[in-house]
Amino acid sequence: MQADPDDHPLPLPLPASPAWHTTARRVALWTLIGLTVLGIAMAAYVAALFGAAPSVSQLLDVQSARPSTLLSADGKPLGSFRREKQQHVALADISPHVIDALIATEDHRFREHRGIDVQRTLSALFHSATGDMQGGSTITQQLARNLFPQEIGRSRSLDRKLKEAITALRIERLYTKDQILETYLNTVPFFYNVVGIEMAARTYCDTSAKSLDELQSATLVGMLKGTQYYNPVRHPERAEKRRNVVLGQMARHGHVTAARLAELQARPLSVRLRHQPESEGNAPHFVGYVRKWLLEWAETHDVDFYADGLVVETTLDSRLQDAAIEAVHDQTALLQQVADTEWAQAGVRATSLRRTAGERPGAPFAHLWKKRPELLVSFARDTPEYRRAVEGGASAEDALKTVLADTEAIARLKRQRTRLEAGFLAMDPATGEVKAWVGSRDFEDDQYDHVAQAERQPGSTFKPFVYGAALEAGIGPDRTYIDDPVEIPLGDGRVWKPTDMTGTSGLPMTLRDGLVHSKNTITAQVMQEVGVARTVALAKALGVDRSRLDAVPSLALGTSPVTLLEMVNAYASIAREGVRHTPVVVRRILDRDGRVLASFGGEARRAMSPDSAVELIDMMRGVVTRGTGTMVKTRFGITGDVAGKTGTTQNNTDGWFVLMHPQLVAGAWVGFNDARVTMRSNYWGQGGHNAVLLVGDFFRTALKEKAVDATATFPPSRRPPAPVPSEPVNGWEEDGGGEPGGAWADEPEGSHPPPVNATDGAAPTADTPKNASELEPLLKLDGARELVPTR
Repeated sequence: MQADPDDHPLPLPLPASPAWHTTARRVALWTLIGLTVLGIAMAAYVAALFGAAPSVSQLLDVQSARPSTLLSADGKPLGSFRREKQQHVALADISPHVIDALIATEDHRFREHRGIDVQRTLSALFHSATGDMQGGSTITQQLARNLFPQEIGRSRSLDRKLKEAITALRIERLYTKDQILETYLNTVPFFYNVVGIEMAARTYCDTSAKSLDELQSATLVGMLKGTQYYNPVRHPERAEKRRNVVLGQMARHGHVTAARLAELQARPLSVRLRHQPESEGNAPHFVGYVRKWLLEWAETHDVDFYADGLVVETTLDSRLQDAAIEAVHDQTALLQQVADTEWAQAGVRATSLRRTAGERPGAPFAHLWKKRPELLVSFARDTPEYRRAVEGGASAEDALKTVLADTEAIARLKRQRTRLEAGFLAMDPATGEVKAWVGSRDFEDDQYDHVAQAERQPGSTFKPFVYGAALEAGIGPDRTYIDDPVEIPLGDGRVWKPTDMTGTSGLPMTLRDGLVHSKNTITAQVMQEVGVARTVALAKALGVDRSRLDAVPSLALGTSPVTLLEMVNAYASIAREGVRHTPVVVRRILDRDGRVLASFGGEARRAMSPDSAVELIDMMRGVVTRGTGTMVKTRFGITGDVAGKTGTTQNNTDGWFVLMHPQLVAGAWVGFNDARVTMRSNYWGQGGHNAVLLVGDFFRTALKEKAVDATATFPPSRRPPAPVPSEPVNGWEEDGGGEPGGAWADEPEGSHPPPVNATDGAAPTADTPKNASELEPLLKLDGARELVPTR
């Protein structure tokens, strides 16, 4: 019998699931979805961070980046392109004490991890969570921040830490531990814009990285936690405590014994701060000028002088640069003693120095401060101390009293304001190449460049442009003018009356002798005949084309301030028979493999007819043979074919001298940074007695070293030579030196006719020394260098 399917029993119904099961399943589902989304987001985030973190190629670029170097024309190092004060050294040239201190303090498992110290990171997170903020970065992570400060940043954020970790891992894959250490120690920043252990050792310890001892190493490594907070110069107590912590870490890791630790920690902090110059060579002002020029050039040539490791061959001749430095140093030291002595007492004169040798003349410039007390007040108001006092709420009167009461600061201020300064430049007239450049007496004391930056009135050194314009206009060197008083209307009822310190003779004088003896009255007449516009045009064409030249009659006497660079360039154009070259400071730029990237030469163009230029040179020969520049021959024995011009401005504020040789043109400016301080006597205030010393000393060395050919000559004049008088010309002595009556520059107005500007044409008196050697020995002042004997 077949069974009926309907006879099978139905399955029992399942019991209903509790409600919490449904909720749990839903939570699990959404949790899974959330975790999946979060994982995808985290993966995308990390992927984005990997992309944002510095790449392998960037790491390789940083490793290969090298600053470009500047060389002299004969291969001597002059400087380099660095954004900070930095000097790379190999790990072998770094004291082992530095390495021990660094690893013991900053990352004692450095040799074990691969860029990230997980144990230290977790410990740092734990301490930070409890309020004790600690850094967990390894040396490699710190290096990542130092190499890529913009890409990684320094903010306390997860982004920064992850970028830092990713970059550290990449660094560890690419480089060895020693390479990482070397790079870190060469890129770690310190205070005072100092980067790297070598420059830090020089700056804070006045030694090299290789010579750092345990205490010095611990002090510098201790600064890394906060270079400003633990600055040993400003915060010695903090720095000493931090140094002792570093020493303790060194002892803990076996680099210092317990006995040695106690001995070292008991020693006081020792720091010898020595700010490092920006330039490594002996031409810092020149290097600064070249660096600026190259950076402008690089803007349009896809070049990075800070990273491309280029070699820049400059035009500077190291032999001539050394000669220039020595000349500036020796002769300004002499002139400084002259100024100190002349201003020391009210009654001391240059002519009486020999008779009073051995006596104490008093404090340098004592008479100036007594005679001009308002000067010291003005200088005091320019000081940072005065400004800080006023900003702090003190009245102007109280702030001034505070500054003047600080005797040490006032003594220092007096020395600074009465420090004689100078600028010197030498150039090859055939090419426009700069051969020597000294921007100040000492770069550490005065970074201001008196060659390219300082604009000073040139005085009579401007006169050759007036006489050159006359020659170009067809006026011959034998044309005569009457040495009479000159009155030139200026409009509005004003009249300009140029004078010479000895007055006028009423006699005829040739164009040639007007320049040789630097006669203001003759020069003014020539300017009036030629015209201001023609003179300005010639000066600009020859090279005085950056400074503003005021088109007024007094321009003939050099009233418009110009730079020494412009003046020497213009004289070089004259020396090259009227062909002007743009000043050249760089010859070639080579890549790191020695391939030439660019070559440079001065742009040459005709500025003056060759006949007029040769004639002007011939006239200027007379300046050094029988005019105001004879000291270059009588004192320094300069022979050969040379020509030049002296320049002096009112009240002996500026002294100039430029000398031309067929192969070399050199010029010097002498004066004080503040025009209210001047040489006291008219004799020593003249360019023919101060600036001429620098140029004469330099040329003597250049000729002795055969840097220039003593037999080289300028082309002869096309005109027959005029007879050279054996007697003074129209009452003008041949050497043109000295001051009338031995007058001081600070005598009351009316003691002599005040010149408008140039004072070179003064006649000597019986008690005026004929040359500087008659004034030796000078008075020896307390603390002053002895007179540098001329060689």
